Amino acid sequence: MLIVTGSIAARADTIDELRRASLEHVARSRGEPGCLEHGVAVDANDGLRLVFFERWEDRAALDAHFRVPASRAFGALAAKLAARPPELAVYEASEVKLR
Repeated sequence: MLIVTGSIAARADTIDELRRASLEHVARSRGEPGCLEHGVAVDANDGLRLVFFERWEDRAALDAHFRVPASRAFGALAAKLAARPPELAVYEASEVKLR
């Protein structure tokens, strides 16, 4: 499983448009093959920062997600609306069962 984390710092004049676009991106992404979880939230400490958390079945599913034209369009729009470059990190993970 892959975990993707990211954040986008908006400007005061772009937060509403960025939030709307992010919610649309999340809703669309949730329907993609291999998407186990995809969400966005407003940072409780910084109302202009959106935080993303995603879980993907495998690298092939994530790579396919990044090739979707709407995903690429969202990335371009997010970069345009952001106060600074968006942050993105990908981690390999396995679930640890608690006893």
